[in-house]
Amino acid sequence: MRIVVVGAGYAGTFAANRAARKIRGAEVTVVNARPEFVERIRLHQQVAGTAEAATPLGAMLRPGIATRIGTVEKVGDGTVLLGDGESIGYDRLFLAVGSTVRALPGTVPVGTWEGARQARAALAALPAGSTVTVAGGGATGLETATEVAEARPDLRVRIVAPSVADCLSGGARRRALAALDRLRIEVVDDGVEEAAAGVVRLRSGREAGSDLTLWAIVAGVPDLAARSGLDVDAGGRIVVDACLRSVTDRHVFAVGDCAGVPGTRFGCQTAHPQAKAAVDALARLERGRAPEPYTPRYVARCVSLGRADAVAQFTHPDDSLRDGYLGGGAAMAFKKIVYVGTKYSTRKAVGA
Repeated sequence: MRIVVVGAGYAGTFAANRAARKIRGAEVTVVNARPEFVERIRLHQQVAGTAEAATPLGAMLRPGIATRIGTVEKVGDGTVLLGDGESIGYDRLFLAVGSTVRALPGTVPVGTWEGARQARAALAALPAGSTVTVAGGGATGLETATEVAEARPDLRVRIVAPSVADCLSGGARRRALAALDRLRIEVVDDGVEEAAAGVVRLRSGREAGSDLTLWAIVAGVPDLAARSGLDVDAGGRIVVDACLRSVTDRHVFAVGDCAGVPGTRFGCQTAHPQAKAAVDALARLERGRAPEPYTPRYVARCVSLGRADAVAQFTHPDDSLRDGYLGGGAAMAFKKIVYVGTKYSTRKAVGA
């Protein structure tokens, strides 16, 4: 069986490794835009220059898995059409193209590998006393602002969002806001409307000086599925059945951020379980057995607050927030387990 996986993030790499291990005789090919596997949950460290978030893709894939570096123009009818005009045939296809960032002109997106590298270089070039604005108050914004503020205490850092840290609640949110205060990060409850050289204009009409504006809002997915004629939901995610097959083409599975599963959010807590469920469903189908449906289950929301602090708020399986949370050293240990465990399980295609 020829299996092609488009995208080599958490979901795609996990799916490729598990397919190679679980499906007898599978010839697995991974198509990815770059030769690196990028740990998106560590991009804030890449931005601040405190860690490297990329690993050679070959080191993350099982022996025997083929790789093709390039972009994909269209998929369907058993063929992946590449950007260079060549094509790859498949019997089963896993789409794992992830999510994307639609950054405001004049800002640098920190939710992509290319943007994180650009932001790192721009940040390193800033002289002391410069102002960095982080647009976005979710986990990406919090982690970016705190990592930058801790790595560069000589800079002025502000975070701008209509409701900063609203991905958390109760004591966990208060702890996150306290960390911003401790790191002397200015919190602005507003939105960035426009960014230009040296200034940002807020939705309230106010202007503020900004030598570097980082866009920390991850929203939307690439339009490959829509371009290929697959049914997508209002957010552009692929409409799938209970075992993560496209409702348009039963030879196509969607996993990770690009899969339109109600009640799921972007992140590795979604990517790994979906990749496991989809590959296992294919393995069962190949053996003539009914696949088991995928059910989203979440555990926690983890947010780094610089290198010396973090918060982890526990969730119900449906991702609604519990009151309980970890902070400080306990949360840092939890977050380290997430970093190490996620990369390990991506490579070994176990757990989830």
